[in-house]
Amino acid sequence: MKNAKILWIDLEMTGLSPQKDRILEVAAIATDWDFNEIATFESSVKVGEELIEERMVGEFWETFSETRDALKAQNLQATKNSLEVEAELIEFIKENFAEEIANGEKILLGGNSIHQDRRFIRSEWRNLEKMLHYRMLDVSAWKVVMSAKFKRVFAKPENHRALDDIRGSIEELKFYLKKVKK
Repeated sequence: MKNAKILWIDLEMTGLSPQKDRILEVAAIATDWDFNEIATFESSVKVGEELIEERMVGEFWETFSETRDALKAQNLQATKNSLEVEAELIEFIKENFAEEIANGEKILLGGNSIHQDRRFIRSEWRNLEKMLHYRMLDVSAWKVVMSAKFKRVFAKPENHRALDDIRGSIEELKFYLKKVKK
């Protein structure tokens, strides 16, 4: 039985508004408390092309035009709707967090600025939301403290693809933890 402790999630969306935008891509990594990868999950979500053309505009998407183009191309090949992807992600969680689920515990969500991803989970994936603990492990909080107080900055690559972003967040947290004296 696998016994992961942290569910790291990163979403790529058409924009930042859960009311107007939709999830395009999701990745998840299940880790232990030493941040060792136990299992990974990746999927794309089929989103209407009209919504993509309407929402994936502006300065951010112009700056990251390669990412935008890759997500658009991926969307053309995607076959699963949002609820199908949510069901697969829940199965991934059941498989890798069996002990927590058996004990009636909620799953700890980790990531960078994870509150934003959580807003989309709350909006689109309510069954997943019910499984998650109200507390979250947000690497961006560490970033704020380590940068402002200790002048420690982690140079994380910003390619804005879900699985790579999670791995970057885990490495960033490891970097900060090395700076903390025992």
